[in-house]
Formats: sequence, C-alpha cells, structure tokens
Amino acid sequence: MPPWLLILIVMAAVILGINPNRKDFAWFQALRRPRWVPFAGLLPLVWMGIYACFYVSALLSWEINASWNLVAAYVGLLVLVEGYTWLMCRTRRLGSGTMVCLLGWCYALWLFWLLQPVSAEASLLLLPYLLWSPLEALITWQMRHLNQKRL
Repeated sequence: MPPWLLILIVMAAVILGINPNRKDFAWFQALRRPRWVPFAGLLPLVWMGIYACFYVSALLSWEINASWNLVAAYVGLLVLVEGYTWLMCRTRRLGSGTMVCLLGWCYALWLFWLLQPVSAEASLLLLPYLLWSPLEALITWQMRHLNQKRL
C-alpha cells in the first residue's frame, strides 16, 4: 500500500473513530458562543485546512524519514485534536475539553520542534494548528461562562 494512502486511511480512521455521536454533538452545537466569533459556520473549512496540513506534513516527513515513530506521533496529535470535542461532548464539561485542547497545542509544539531537523516544510505545516488551537481554547473557555446554566 502506498504511504500516501496508508496515511490518509489512518487519519480518516482516527478522525471518524473519535467523533462524538449525533446527540452529544447536537448538545455542543446548541451552546452559546462568544459574540466575537461570527465565523462559526466556517469552522468545518478551518478544520479541513488544518487536517490537510497534517496530512501533507505527515507525508513529507514519511518521504524523508520513513519513520513509524513519526507516524505514531501524528496519530497521537490527531487523537488529542479529535479527543477535544469528543471529551467535551461526552462529559458535557467544556473545561475538560479546554485542557485537552491546550495539551494538544503543547504536543503539536513538541512535534513542530521534533520535525525541524527532519523537514522544515513538514514542521511549518503544523503552524495553522498551532495558531488556531489557542483561539479554539479561548472560545471554549468563554463558552463555559456563557453556558453555565446548561452545563
């Protein structure tokens, strides 16, 4: 199986495997968001872009290094990124999701530095997530206060 397909299949399996169910996600979607977040409808496109960057980054690092350890590191990042929404939706606790979001950011920063000697391009492709994740954590943190009665 070619690496590009294997990486794509693994990413899809993780993303689809760690998704909240419809009922739990509907709860999350019904929560109030801060007024300064008018772009909520664009979030799926933001995440598609971030996942595309993850994919290309993983593929570049594989082509240079062919390391299963790096592939496992990307899988770990995906688990944290997907676990953020899943955990919030399952526990109905935005605070726990915020902590996983911040943990994912720290992990991505570690992976960013780990990739530097392997491929600067692969490393730079993690920047969209590293820039987006703190904003996502801030939105979620503020959602806690906006939805106290529903939590």
